[in-house]
Amino acid sequence: MTQSTTPARAAAPTAGIFSAHYLVMTLGTTALVFLTAFESLAVTTVMPVVSADLGGRDAYATAFAATLAASVLGMVAAGGWADRRGPGRPLLTALAVFCVGLLAAALAPSMEVFVAARFLQGLGSGGISVTLYVLVALAFPPNLRPAVFGAFAAAWVLPSLVGPSLAALVAQAFSWHWVFSGVLVLVLVAAAAVLPTLLRVRPTATTTDRFPRSRFLAAAGVATAVVALSSATSTGGWRWPLAVLALVVLVVSVRPLLPAGTLTAHRGMPATVLLRGLLAATFFSTEVYLPLMLHERFGLELWAAGATLTAAAIAWAAASAVQGRLGARLPHSRAVRTGTVLLLVGVVVQAVVAAATPAPLVAVVVSAAGWFCAGAGMGLSFPRTTVLVLEQSAPGQEGAGSAALTICDAAGGGTAMALTGLAFAAFGAVSAWAGFAGTLPLCVVFAVLALLAARRVSGGASQPVHR
Repeated sequence: MTQSTTPARAAAPTAGIFSAHYLVMTLGTTALVFLTAFESLAVTTVMPVVSADLGGRDAYATAFAATLAASVLGMVAAGGWADRRGPGRPLLTALAVFCVGLLAAALAPSMEVFVAARFLQGLGSGGISVTLYVLVALAFPPNLRPAVFGAFAAAWVLPSLVGPSLAALVAQAFSWHWVFSGVLVLVLVAAAAVLPTLLRVRPTATTTDRFPRSRFLAAAGVATAVVALSSATSTGGWRWPLAVLALVVLVVSVRPLLPAGTLTAHRGMPATVLLRGLLAATFFSTEVYLPLMLHERFGLELWAAGATLTAAAIAWAAASAVQGRLGARLPHSRAVRTGTVLLLVGVVVQAVVAAATPAPLVAVVVSAAGWFCAGAGMGLSFPRTTVLVLEQSAPGQEGAGSAALTICDAAGGGTAMALTGLAFAAFGAVSAWAGFAGTLPLCVVFAVLALLAARRVSGGASQPVHR
């Protein structure tokens, strides 16, 4: 895949990303990253209220899995479009789809409509993430791009600090509908800030590659399989046959999108990509149930339950900064293995809390401490998987390696949420206690698999990404 680029307009050597020349563009793109991150965390926090209001407890996990599955489709479609025509139209289209999804969620009269809205949000957010990177390459000179991506990283951390509690307060003071409505208005403002640059920036050349139809069809297969897997809970006696069929389709569809040997954890890049997917699967499939468990099982207010997510975000940011400062003094293999062990410990703590039913105050403190540990593990391991893939990619295939990493991230998280949704529905039919006590051990299994994959991660010679 050939990336279309053109030098950004020359600026004074001392100009930074917040100089007059780049200020509007920096604020607009960073705001879009901030708002997509805020929306993701806000949904995790208010979902207990949404599912109760819309009577959609059985579709609780589907609302998350559908978004991640759709993001894979959005990434592939927008990436191919941006390579051929530049980032303007695909970014505007992705923004429009994301906004339609937000509006549909705010007005959703039923859980089915809400899940469909979340699917649209995933399509849009996946397209936004890919095309924003292309836009940065076109609008900023090379010496400023690290600063831009540093701002993007901060834009992901900040919503973690304020998003969960703010979304909960809005939902309690007004309604959960206003969470989506508020984000919609802010996205439109941020899009208006980016629009002038989109109209001005033109690539000097476009790739002659055809639209990657085979990759698009494979991504569509992944999205369809994940949604079908997460929706199997509502199919009665056909639940398990449908789940098995969806898993088969998922494996067949995702293989062409990943490096050869990924699903069998071949040493090197395949194991690294698989580890990234398993890390996402473990962390996010556990996190979506924490506010629900603390709210329903232990009577915690939504804003306080959301604070547990904030604890993990603080630990993630701090550990990420530590591993960055240590650099080569902390070998990649040690970083990912230590991080994966910490994640495993954090998930085991949640499973123990769910099964032991301690006093509410004890449950909150122990759960928050455990999730802080899990966040630290993600901060150590997640950045190093990106570095490893870039180091292990053959020259000229760094973009393809990064795309495979992101796709496995989203597909792994979506699949894990679908599987935990099946478990939650099955055990939840017995009792509310059994729903959590039976589901969180499955997240522990994901963490153990991640640890096994981490043991296969190592540096090595560059290697081709696709077959």
